[in-house]
Amino acid sequence: MSIIGQGIDRTDGRLKVTGAATYSAEHQLPRLVHAVMVLSTVPKGRIVAIDSAAIKAMKGVRVVMTHQNAPRLAHSKGAQHEDKAKSSGGQQTKPDKKQQPPNPKLSLLQDDRVQYNAQPIAVVVADTFEQARDAARSVKVRYAKEPAQLNLDQARQKLRAPEAQPGRPSESKRGDAAAALERAPVRIDALYTTPIENHNPMEPHATIAAWDGDHLTLYDSTQNISGVRRTAATTFGIEPEKVRVVCPFVGGGFGCKGSTWSHVMLAAMAAKLAGAPVKLVVERTQMFGPVGARPLTEQSLCLGATTEGKLTAITHDTVSHTSFVDDFSEPCTAVTRKAYQTESLHTTQKLMTLNLGVPTYMRAPGESTGSFALESAMDELAYKLMMDPIQLRLANYAERDPEKNLPWSSKSLRECYRVGAERFGWAKRTAEPGSMRAGRMLVGWGMATAAYPANRQGAKASATLLADGTAVVRSGSHDLGTGTYTVMTQIAAEALGLPVSKVRFELGDTSMPEAPVSGGSQTVASVGPAVWQAARGVRHKLILMAVADRGSPLHGVAVTDVDVADGWLSHGTDRARREPIGAVLARHGGQSVTAQSNAEQEADKKKQFAMQSFGAVFVEVHVDPDVGTVRVPRIVGAYGVGRIMNAKLAHSQLMGGIVWGLGMGLMEKTEIDWRYGRAVNENLADYHVPVNADVGAIDIVVVDEQDQQINELGAKGIGEIGITGVAAAIANAVYHATGKRIRDLPITPDKLIV
Repeated sequence: MSIIGQGIDRTDGRLKVTGAATYSAEHQLPRLVHAVMVLSTVPKGRIVAIDSAAIKAMKGVRVVMTHQNAPRLAHSKGAQHEDKAKSSGGQQTKPDKKQQPPNPKLSLLQDDRVQYNAQPIAVVVADTFEQARDAARSVKVRYAKEPAQLNLDQARQKLRAPEAQPGRPSESKRGDAAAALERAPVRIDALYTTPIENHNPMEPHATIAAWDGDHLTLYDSTQNISGVRRTAATTFGIEPEKVRVVCPFVGGGFGCKGSTWSHVMLAAMAAKLAGAPVKLVVERTQMFGPVGARPLTEQSLCLGATTEGKLTAITHDTVSHTSFVDDFSEPCTAVTRKAYQTESLHTTQKLMTLNLGVPTYMRAPGESTGSFALESAMDELAYKLMMDPIQLRLANYAERDPEKNLPWSSKSLRECYRVGAERFGWAKRTAEPGSMRAGRMLVGWGMATAAYPANRQGAKASATLLADGTAVVRSGSHDLGTGTYTVMTQIAAEALGLPVSKVRFELGDTSMPEAPVSGGSQTVASVGPAVWQAARGVRHKLILMAVADRGSPLHGVAVTDVDVADGWLSHGTDRARREPIGAVLARHGGQSVTAQSNAEQEADKKKQFAMQSFGAVFVEVHVDPDVGTVRVPRIVGAYGVGRIMNAKLAHSQLMGGIVWGLGMGLMEKTEIDWRYGRAVNENLADYHVPVNADVGAIDIVVVDEQDQQINELGAKGIGEIGITGVAAAIANAVYHATGKRIRDLPITPDKLIV
């Protein structure tokens, strides 16, 4: 029986439920002191004065780090500015853009500039957390305020295209979409909007920084230990080998911990000044501003179709907000460019720049927001055509990737539509809005397509078979609560031929073989093959030892005729010829056997195939006709996501994505006071997310899908596809229930009772 695919319990589960799992803020270091950030309270201006003298006199305070005394950084804008001023006789000059640091979004106290409200402007270090927090809240700052760009209407007058990224063009075209729309007998033209949303993982960002000479160790809550290492090395002008980043557990990330934010480097800078290890935990209210958010989007989407429902043109023009500090573009058009077959398509991405913190990745960035617009528009088209929404999608089914004109490595979307509709009971739906009821409640049924790229990057791993017959497998990856420890243990156990109980997988340390960022739903698809190859390398070495060993019952057997399973080596046909792994190692002096791997996707594969995961989401809503409240008693999701590595964890990931989609559709919104550019619901009480009482029955089915093109395991990522399409399916169900089309998320009661 294959170990891969079994829904075994989390190997790290006991550590977590007993409190033995060590998160970033829980590492114990001698002489540890505590730091708290001070954030700006104006959206733009200069710091005229910071009253640090009085703060330094407070009990326990060791350091008050501001732009006046922060270590000068060789690669910072402030340091370059200062150096150029010196070389030009004191005259201020603009920093050379070519000399900018690789991570310009970092606010590292190198100058007196304030570019957004809640920007880090000081760090207070004290003996205890309470002392540091008290001192930080006592800091008095005087500003020279400047006019801030916080007016959306004005910002729209200065739209600009983002810098194109690989796979994320700011504009894409095929055919003549404008002309095709003019000719189309049926058209949909609508504007869809999504708000700023903030990550709220249970574990906030946290860093412990410790220097030993010019060597730096960072215990950081991150999705990218190698990225943090590179940023630290660049920031402090030291070799990457002198930076170690440790992160064995992450209490939720969802994209916000994929980047290196200011607090990480500020902790290291404060540790330099304090002469002791420094712990800096970002407070819950500080999660709104300096560590990113999903940007607001305004999406104008037009569909042109024949009277039979065949799409003839799609245009999708997106505006999302970015920051004056650095750019971030929400790639909303990514899903539109390849979702449905049409000969004419035109998409654009534009940015409006505001004095807010830099936006960042949030679960399925672009696909979640973009699918809301596209799948809502498809539903509107279906109603206009008086056509079943599933039939409309099947009529425009893309047999190949329309953007790249490549065959799919695998695509099971037809089966997802069929299975999902069957399990939901879609055939019982009456099409007329407002035609279904449950008592006094209006009942609505809606559906949408889910999609997300099947991403993969290169990754490394090592595997070591020990004298006692157990194995240790390592890769510098991450477990965000997604189950990486467990899945990699299963992959390694099957590759080695050992029981799961005999394999220990380790991650979260840059001293281990390098792995990519745990983002883009790519960890299993990337690290899994590396683990498999390293473990198979050890297995092969073990077999070679046995067949060459005169003391082994397998001596002289062809390597291909030896099986390894459940801790035993055996002849493929003569099962009497077998011995335990430990016996082979013992005869060779008890030496361990090690293999390394560097797993890269074959370059030709990406040129030959388009790689994507697909699904279909079906939602039932109950709407109170008097007060406009929306309840979601059930959701069905059917997905084609390659070979499943662990059935239980896959179900958990898909369910989690659906729940987040529920929140996106009905609750999540960061309320900004546009006078000052600060979030007013910067806490878990006022920033609404679904709780157990909001979540009804969730039925998930994964259709059988084989994909040998993405990797030898056939594994695709599943962390993000679950959120895609859910908000649209809810909006479509609300329309079916009420006849009111809500194009502005979240769908709150006030929008339904107007």
